[in-house]
Amino acid sequence: VQLQASGGGLVQAGGSLRLSCAASDASFSWKVMAWYRQAPGKQRDVVATISSSGTTNYADSVKGRFTISRENAKKTVYLQMNSLKPEDTAVYYCNRVRWYNNSWLHMGSWGQGTQVTVSS
Repeated sequence: VQLQASGGGLVQAGGSLRLSCAASDASFSWKVMAWYRQAPGKQRDVVATISSSGTTNYADSVKGRFTISRENAKKTVYLQMNSLKPEDTAVYYCNRVRWYNNSWLHMGSWGQGTQVTVSS
């Protein structure tokens, strides 16, 4: 399964970006998908998840600002990011996930992420 994230860029604080992640998985519509991010020197963390039925979950740091969505016909998951802050600067990745041992576990290999840089 290939996962290709795109849509990143340089934006000023308070601005918006919309990320996309296209999957090659034929069973995409059945999978829970997640956006992760990794800032320099930090671990890769889950930002948002969306189930096959559209149930969403968000990290506290992005609640109210980010929205995850999916379009199964296009095998694509999106992340709308509003009111961006400098601390949102990171490389953003998507992946399939499942809930295991009280945490999200990524189920596939990592594709190419997309860089988001927020200037102050």
